Amino acid sequence: MSEHDTRFDVLIIGGGLVGASLAAALRPSGLAVALVEAMPMHAPNDGWDSRIYAISPGSTAFLEQCGAWQRLDMRRVQQVEQMRVFGDSGDAELDFSAYQLGVPELAFILEGRLLQHALWTALQEQENITLFHPARCARLEWRDDEAVLRLEDGREICARLVVGADGRDSWVRQQAGMIEPPTLYQQHGVVANFAAEKPHRGTAFQWFQPDGILALLPMPDQMVSMVWSVSPAKSETLLRLPAEELCAQVAVGSTNTLGSLRMITPPAAFPLRLLHLPHLVKPRLALVGDAAHNVHPLAGQGVNLGFRDARQLARVLLERGPQADCGDIHLLRRYDRARQEDIFSMQFATDSLKKLFNNANPLLRAARNLGLNATNHATPLKKMLARHALN
Repeated sequence: MSEHDTRFDVLIIGGGLVGASLAAALRPSGLAVALVEAMPMHAPNDGWDSRIYAISPGSTAFLEQCGAWQRLDMRRVQQVEQMRVFGDSGDAELDFSAYQLGVPELAFILEGRLLQHALWTALQEQENITLFHPARCARLEWRDDEAVLRLEDGREICARLVVGADGRDSWVRQQAGMIEPPTLYQQHGVVANFAAEKPHRGTAFQWFQPDGILALLPMPDQMVSMVWSVSPAKSETLLRLPAEELCAQVAVGSTNTLGSLRMITPPAAFPLRLLHLPHLVKPRLALVGDAAHNVHPLAGQGVNLGFRDARQLARVLLERGPQADCGDIHLLRRYDRARQEDIFSMQFATDSLKKLFNNANPLLRAARNLGLNATNHATPLKKMLARHALN
C-alpha cells in the first residue's frame, strides 16, 4: 500500500507505544490502517534512555501477539521479582513477591525507545498498514460517513474511524471538542537512571514520604530508574543539583537501601495530573492511552492502561462480525463500556493513595501506615491487588 492511497478503514494519529501497538494488533483484521506520526523514528543507540516503563505480564503477552516483544534485546530488559513499598512511619511496609503469587515475574522494566523501535520494525513488515511519518496534522473534519485529516503538506487522509493516540495533550481530543480540564496534582515526576553500589536483586522499591513518593525500579547491570514525585519547587531544586549531590539526596531518600549511586542519565521532570473523560468515543472517534486518561505514576500502570485500551479496541474491531463500518458509534460503545471500569478503578486507587500520603494530619498518618501493614498481612487482599497489576 502506498501513500497515494488516501482512503482507509482506521486512521491512528500518534505512533507512540500505544498507537503503534494498536496498529500492530490490527494486522489480522482485514482493515486498511493508516498511522500518522509527527516525529521521525530512529534506531536506538547504545546509551540508556531516561524513559523507563514497567510492563505488566498481560501487556507483555499483548506485545508478543503484536510481534514486538520477541524483537527486544533481552539483555536490556529486567524482570521484577519482588516489590517493597514503605510508608512514612519507618515501620510500615507492603511486599509483593512473584514466588508467593506463583508467577515468573511481577513486571518487566525496559526503555521506551527499545520497545518503540521493536513495534515500528514490526509495522514495517505489516501489509495492511500505511505509515505517514514524519507528518504533522493540520485539520480534522468529521462527516457522516467518514473523517478527513489534512496534513500540513496538503495531503488528505480519509477514514471510517479515527483513533486519537497522540498523548496527554491530544490534538485529536481537542479537535473533537472533548474538552475536559485535567486535575493538576501540583507535583512533578523527576526521572533519572543510576548505577547502584548494592545489587537490587530484581526488586522494585517505593517510599511514601511526607513531601512526595520515591520509586527505584530495577534495571540490568545493577542499575535503577528513579521516579520521584515531588512539589514543583523541589523538582526545580533537584534538577539544578550537581550530579553528586542529586545522587546523595536520592540515596538518603531511599534510606541507603542500594548504597551509593552514580548518575547514568541526567534528570528530567514532567508535571503530574489526573484526567478522566466521561466517554472515550464519539461517532467515528476513539481515544486510547494518555489521550484518553492520565493517572498518577505511583503504581507504574499508565502505559499498561494504554496497552489494555489498544488490546480492547483491537478486539472490538476484530470481532465486529457483519458490521462493515468500524466507525459506527454502536460498535465503538462496546470499547467504551469495556474500558471504563478498569480506568476508573486505577485512577481512584492512585488518586486516593496520593491524597492519603500527601497529608500532614497526624491521625491520618497513623491510619495510613496501619492500613499498609494490615494489607501486608491480609493475603487474599494482597493477591487481589497484585493480580490486577499483572493484567
